[in-house]
Amino acid sequence: MSLIDGIFLTLLNTVVCLALPKLLSTIVPAQSQNITPSSSALTSEHSNSEIPSFS
Repeated sequence: MSLIDGIFLTLLNTVVCLALPKLLSTIVPAQSQNITPSSSALTSEHSNSEIPSFS
């Protein structure tokens, strides 16, 4: 494999790695909209707002 082939494959791989997640996020947006956060994760009765001191 020559140097030009290696550079070409590297650039092709870079383009695919940058473009594929954006392409997949536009194709499959319906699955991410169905996720609803649970109310127990948003509010906790036993949450402690104090920051511990380790000194």
